[in-house]
Amino acid sequence: MNPLRILCLAHPDLVPPDNMEELSEKEAYVWKTEYDVMKTLQGNGHEVRMLGVQTELSPIRDAVENWKPDIVFNLLEEFHGETLYAQNVVSLLELLRVPYTGCNPRGLMLARGKDLSKKLLKYHRVPVPAFAVFPIGVKVHRPGRLKFPLIVKSLWEDASLGIAQASIVDTDEKLAERVAFIHKRLNTPAIAEEFIDGREIYVGCLGNDRVQVLPVWELSFSNLADGAHAIATEKVKHDPIYQEKRGILQGPAENLPPNVVTKIRALAKRICHTLELDGYCRIDFRLSKDNVPYFIEANPNPEIASSQEYAQAALHAGVSYADLLNKIVAFGLKRAGVEV
Repeated sequence: MNPLRILCLAHPDLVPPDNMEELSEKEAYVWKTEYDVMKTLQGNGHEVRMLGVQTELSPIRDAVENWKPDIVFNLLEEFHGETLYAQNVVSLLELLRVPYTGCNPRGLMLARGKDLSKKLLKYHRVPVPAFAVFPIGVKVHRPGRLKFPLIVKSLWEDASLGIAQASIVDTDEKLAERVAFIHKRLNTPAIAEEFIDGREIYVGCLGNDRVQVLPVWELSFSNLADGAHAIATEKVKHDPIYQEKRGILQGPAENLPPNVVTKIRALAKRICHTLELDGYCRIDFRLSKDNVPYFIEANPNPEIASSQEYAQAALHAGVSYADLLNKIVAFGLKRAGVEV
């Protein structure tokens, strides 16, 4: 790939320093994705400029007009503190006619709403857990078809925000308490879905119209506390000390029957096409004890630090981190009709 001008968008607090060698592992962890992307793109020969974006759109327009980047590498997960607003930033990039990496705004909208995505996918014969949505300000009433145990989470926040062991409930009283917790802490509606007791499976997908499915990956738990459930809580996702203490590892899913692997890979492709996901994404499943892969959520523009599951799955498929980022850039350019 020829050298490019690449404008990287990130939350202002996540614009990394030029050098993190003197920082502790805990301090460096905050910027792991942004730093890995910035340094690797530079190592690939590209000219990279980081731009912190949170409450104003004009800096994006000014940078595009004045610096004229070949492509924008989008690392934003929110705007104005709202996850749902992230799709509007991508819409601005489309209006500015500048190529960008990651998912298009339609895919972001369809995937972010956990209820909407599940309704669409159920229609397309993808197994999904039964669920119900509980809006803010409305009394919690569990439909009779919704059986315990349930897991309660935010309707549209990602990165496991608000998810803990207490998210799994087995009575109407606990359900109401956890729904109230989501409403108060995250200020979003809550979704409660039947808890699938099984394995936590991730499938990375790469590409636009033609999707490459990366190796089936698993989040495994070897040292959970007594009575704890094997779920990706907020601490599991974001606390490296807790990860080490509890023996939480990610790696290729082992001992899966070949027909189950084939089924998971086919479902991942169907999900990408149904939800109009492009660029790169990760599909999360819960694999039940009888090997039924239930769709949990789609994650457009997932975590892509070199040490995390998406990049590690790509590496397992023979795609180095440097090549992965170049591929992501190339897919953004191709979507815009730019020859690569």
